[in-house]
Amino acid sequence: MMTRKAKVVALIPARGGSKRLTNKNLLPMAGKPLIGWTIDAALNCVEIDSVVVSTDCLEIKKTAIAFKAEVPFIRPADLATDYASTDDVMLHAVNQLQLSPSDIVVLLQPTSPLRDEQDISLFVHDLLDSDLSGVVSVCECEHTPLWSNTLPQDLRMGEFINSTIGSKRSQDLPQYYRLNGAIYAYRVEYLRRYGGRYYSSEVKARVMSAEKSVDIDTELDFKFAEFLMKNK
Repeated sequence: MMTRKAKVVALIPARGGSKRLTNKNLLPMAGKPLIGWTIDAALNCVEIDSVVVSTDCLEIKKTAIAFKAEVPFIRPADLATDYASTDDVMLHAVNQLQLSPSDIVVLLQPTSPLRDEQDISLFVHDLLDSDLSGVVSVCECEHTPLWSNTLPQDLRMGEFINSTIGSKRSQDLPQYYRLNGAIYAYRVEYLRRYGGRYYSSEVKARVMSAEKSVDIDTELDFKFAEFLMKNK
């Protein structure tokens, strides 16, 4: 019996509501709506079998279909609130699409428009060519978190920085990395086992550049991403 080839689905979550930047998924960026950049990158990645948009918004659905993505279901209202988790959205899509345990879901948030099809391809191959269960995008921290802390009510800095690192230069401190939100690639079996994107020894990080890691949450983020898009 032939082994079934794992299906690779790009899942783009794009709800209609947005508090900080109104209607951001449809805002025009360098000639196309923001979500269009992510749809195009996914469609241009040869390892992706289908590109699915999960949305509660009919206008986003219309735009996604115009860009050749699939919108086979409308996301229920309880998964389109500020309190709904991305993991719940992923598992809802997995169930709606009736994916098999060996299939792969590549979560691509439209707020990361600067990653491209080559980036996505590397993540998929990391899974297909290994026994990994997940690959997650990270980038270098702009500033070391060792120079960060909470502040007391009186704002006094007596314990703000550990005395052992207070006099060290940034280049003498270890390099830290952060999640950049651009790409999450997981096997369906693992998502179901842990109820979402769980970080374990079965999950590998892949480092992306700062330029490709811009995540749009505010108008300033949007303008910066558009600047990079027009000048890359």
